Amino acid sequence: MTRPMHGADFADAHRRHWEDAELLFAHDRWANADQLYGYSAECGLKLVMASIGMVVGPKGVPEHRYRVHVQDLWPQFIAFAERREGARYLALMPPDEPFADWSPHDRYAHRKHCDRSNASRHRKAAEKVRGLADLATENSL
Repeated sequence: MTRPMHGADFADAHRRHWEDAELLFAHDRWANADQLYGYSAECGLKLVMASIGMVVGPKGVPEHRYRVHVQDLWPQFIAFAERREGARYLALMPPDEPFADWSPHDRYAHRKHCDRSNASRHRKAAEKVRGLADLATENSL
């Protein structure tokens, strides 16, 4: 039996991943918290991009070039926002690429490869994205 595909809801996915990451972080579960901070940031960036003109197709799927994870989406977001009058979002971004060392493949790695330092750095960046997502949500009301 095939499960139906539900439409993308970047706002809810962003919040849900953040909330679960926070629960794991509070219990020293660094590896899974770190993964969820990455997914939270990815969904938050896609929420902002959709609010400033990213083409979203059926079921909320973004155009093909933006169907990537946060480590690849981060620099694309910056370029996209620069072209789309997204200066107010760029002003709130960290100056570096904090997810450059994040990978969805780390979900297969041993937990010893992710410590509090990694998770804390990605948490801080994901929190910045929360601010961007909140701003995009406020602007769309």
